[in-house]
Amino acid sequence: MSSNARRSRARNRRRASRINKIILVFVALILAMFLSVAVAMGSVALVAMSWLEDLPDYTNPASFDTSQPTRIYSADDVLLARFFLENREPISIEDMSPYVLEAVVAVEDERFFEHDGVDMQGIARATVMTALGSREGGSTITQQYVRQTVLRDEATDMSLRRKLREAYLAMEVEKHFTKEEILEMYLNTVFFGANAHGIEVASLTYFGIPASDLNLAQAAALAGIPQRPNVLNPYNNPDLTLQRRSHVLFRMYENDKITYEERREAEETPLDLDRADIPEHGIYESGYFVTHIRRELHNNFPQADVFGGGLVVHTTLDTRLQRVAEEAVWDMIGRDPSGPEGALVSQETDTGKVIVMVGGRDFAEDEFNLATQARRQPGSTFKTFGMIAAIEKGMSPSFRIDTSSPATIGEGGNRWIVNNSEGRGRGMMTLQSSMAASINTSLARLAYEIGAESIVDVAGRMGIKSELQPFPSIVLGAQGVTVAEMANAGATLAAGGLYREPVVITEIVDRNGEVIFEWEENTSQALTPEVSWASTQVLMGTISGGTGSRARLPNWQVAGKTGTSQQNRDVWFLGYTPVLSTAVWVGHKEERTIFLNGSRGFGGTISAPIWRNFMEVALQGYEHRLFATAPPPPYNNSLFNIPTSEPPSLAGLTLEEARAMLSGFNISTEEVYSDTVPAGRIVSASFSGSRVTIRISRGPQAEAEDEADDRRDEEPAADERPVAPPPPPPPPPPPPPPPPPPPPPPPPDEGGDNGGGYGSTPTSPTP
Repeated sequence: MSSNARRSRARNRRRASRINKIILVFVALILAMFLSVAVAMGSVALVAMSWLEDLPDYTNPASFDTSQPTRIYSADDVLLARFFLENREPISIEDMSPYVLEAVVAVEDERFFEHDGVDMQGIARATVMTALGSREGGSTITQQYVRQTVLRDEATDMSLRRKLREAYLAMEVEKHFTKEEILEMYLNTVFFGANAHGIEVASLTYFGIPASDLNLAQAAALAGIPQRPNVLNPYNNPDLTLQRRSHVLFRMYENDKITYEERREAEETPLDLDRADIPEHGIYESGYFVTHIRRELHNNFPQADVFGGGLVVHTTLDTRLQRVAEEAVWDMIGRDPSGPEGALVSQETDTGKVIVMVGGRDFAEDEFNLATQARRQPGSTFKTFGMIAAIEKGMSPSFRIDTSSPATIGEGGNRWIVNNSEGRGRGMMTLQSSMAASINTSLARLAYEIGAESIVDVAGRMGIKSELQPFPSIVLGAQGVTVAEMANAGATLAAGGLYREPVVITEIVDRNGEVIFEWEENTSQALTPEVSWASTQVLMGTISGGTGSRARLPNWQVAGKTGTSQQNRDVWFLGYTPVLSTAVWVGHKEERTIFLNGSRGFGGTISAPIWRNFMEVALQGYEHRLFATAPPPPYNNSLFNIPTSEPPSLAGLTLEEARAMLSGFNISTEEVYSDTVPAGRIVSASFSGSRVTIRISRGPQAEAEDEADDRRDEEPAADERPVAPPPPPPPPPPPPPPPPPPPPPPPPDEGGDNGGGYGSTPTSPTP
């Protein structure tokens, strides 16, 4: 700076000093006049003291708390979301550009480091300038901070009472905090327009950089906004912003904070606005999981704390596996928005922690969480609870049940007609085989025998919290449940019958660093280990040789159940290993038949492969182990009397035709005479459990005897018979045929997994 410039600025400062002294005298005269009038009217001190009653507790730091965002973190410490009423990100003064500090002080309170909270010279200047028709504020930075925090409820009150209270509190604040602390608190509080509160968010909102990286031109532009944040917002009025920036730079130059060359260079710098990618709803990723967390917080904390309390929430989500799960779902069913939706929830069996939650295709389009909010028919996956209830009552997995189709269940007006998806029955099958092949009619007969109330009870104990009605059709999944509930129920089986409440939040820390919530395990024994292990063994069979074969994993034990609702509108797979339980659902939001690659969708062909593709990766992070075993529970099959359907009429059929109708029965035959049934045709059959005796006609007895007599008449007398030569030696027996190959496993979802087997649903509970 040249010597002439320095002399000129010195003259300006002397001139300003003289003006300030004149202003002080003027103010003193005004105050003296006011005091003389007050004395005449009474004691002004008493009035002033009354105005200072009921002040906020300025000695309590909490009184100065501003709204701060709640932050949500994943288990691997990724910031998932920020919930806020005011978009603010407090930072320390060390993380603020020095240009910001100098610009704000120059334009808002140039004697900030000299006064004790109230600047009498500034007030006098503002009074004179207002009288001359110019608008200029006289509040210090400390006063502004007080107004925006402890006196925010009075901020719009323009009375002398509020101004006195504000000045008093500002002087008290200066006694308790350093100037640097006050400046930091102010810059973290002040509003910069565009929903940006505090200098850090303002810097990101307008320039896309943290406040520590602001240059002189950027800092001056931001420092000028708080005077009128909605008007001076550069997105709304860039020209006004530039004018205000020039004023800030002038004030910095007048206060010897920058040189003239720096001022001119900054004035010539374009704004170059660049908004950082800050979503308005504050959610950065895993939106469906985050909204589930938000609902959990709302259930336990006031809204003011959730959106403004500055909480730090640690959750159970694994962001790496979340991406794996999303890829597994969309790689299978496609990414076309018009295609079906998918949901997946995975839960640790040892802790109950929910590590993954896929709640839909596009959170930006629809925030409805299909994993936790949608209740869809689970189809045959719900047979699991009927099977468990039967085992719990003493039914052995080897108990044989009639699978004939259709099945008419119940009496009178509550009769229930159930069909198998393939239309036919398979004779008498064990409970275990019925589960593996997913037979509708056998499980429907079982539900009627044991009572639907027991199925509802078992499901509730295992983690199904949706309201269920005790109708027999529940065993075929006719009532809606959530994907998260099904994953929780699978975890109960994997844990040997020990129910663990699902966990999504492990710890919450308040704005002061105090832990206000810490997760504690909440468990109950839902099933005995014996019943749980017996049930798991049955469900392992659905993977090794049943409808869930596409969920097989090398080196891991897998148990589970497929499910497909009526008209193929919902396809499911619930599967679990010793360490993870995962449930998968695919369907349309507006229920309709699922087609994939031109074919109808099934739980075994769509959901089971999704499950496998996710679990192959997820299990790599867990130590391998086996299911915990237990002795069999006490069985007593004599307690159950599940009637068989009326035996089919076989009369008049050939034996081959009868065998085709009696798959699963043990058949024995005997020949009888019949005057009415041609030889080789069936006369009658008798059924006993899984055994059937078929009587085959030999024709009329008289005809048979006449034929025998004719044969005897035609034979020569013994002495007329030629002597037959000795028979040749018998040829060597042919080699035995090779054993037939083992039958292939049934394709996924054959044998009743498809809906259409519900038939008419009874409208009253099991009698």
